[in-house]
Amino acid sequence: MGLNMEGTNRRDVLMGAAALAASAGPALAAATPVIEWNMHMFSANVAKFPFHPNAAYKPDAATLPPDPLPPYEAHLKEAGIDKAMFVQPEPYGDDHSLVLDCLRRAPPDKFKATSLFYPKNPESPKKLAALIKSQPRIVSTRFHAHRGKENYLESFAADYVRALWKQAVDLGLVIELHIGPNYALQAADAIRAFPGCKVLIDHMGEPKLGNPYEYANMLELAKLPNVYMKLSGIDYIATDAPNFESVLPFTRRLIREYGPDRMVWSGGSPKLADIHMKGYPAADIAKVKGGNLQKLLSW
Repeated sequence: MGLNMEGTNRRDVLMGAAALAASAGPALAAATPVIEWNMHMFSANVAKFPFHPNAAYKPDAATLPPDPLPPYEAHLKEAGIDKAMFVQPEPYGDDHSLVLDCLRRAPPDKFKATSLFYPKNPESPKKLAALIKSQPRIVSTRFHAHRGKENYLESFAADYVRALWKQAVDLGLVIELHIGPNYALQAADAIRAFPGCKVLIDHMGEPKLGNPYEYANMLELAKLPNVYMKLSGIDYIATDAPNFESVLPFTRRLIREYGPDRMVWSGGSPKLADIHMKGYPAADIAKVKGGNLQKLLSW
């Protein structure tokens, strides 16, 4: 029987390509930075960095570090995290003095930050634009809406919400949504109203703050383009730290819905991604640990 050299060569090429891809996976994963988007920056120095008069809550300043930057940098080094986002905490409202101070003192290639504004304030869109002009390393703005926290907005359909959202989109910012399942349908409408907008949902969509029917709508958001889900806040729904394996059926379903290209680990140890994505290729886990944020933020 004669040999089909063309077929043999084709098989050899395909097998070689597959072997090359398999060997490249671990190397690609090792080269992908680990990025955290979770740390709220607080300071005990309330004279220099006072809490906002309209703050949703005010922590005990005695429990806070005088300067949050050194301990956070130490944490990143210990945890093997390469880059991070400073999150603007609610107690400071739309006064970004502390986050700006941290950015000024931190390596520009290692840190970026989020912002927070009061949607009902008609000046907020202008304030957001001015903030980004003064500090372009602020790359996101955050909306809060879930049960127990309805003070920021009544509806994502409100004109004042859409005005702030539009400003963020026009500035090329990521929309960070700290929402509960009961706001998922409204959020979907807002996302559709601004095609191309980039959205990151906090803390797995706060599953405990809604019912199963509402959370189904949170899963439906995965069908919209450019919507990312954070694998964070696992300790909000589970107590078996540090690995929280009791909720593996839930986290693995969430990861399956959004896929490894649109999941973002943040908070706790990066090893959580390894545990909750066991069985996924190393390259996919690396995306969730930081590769997706690297792409999303052009970092």
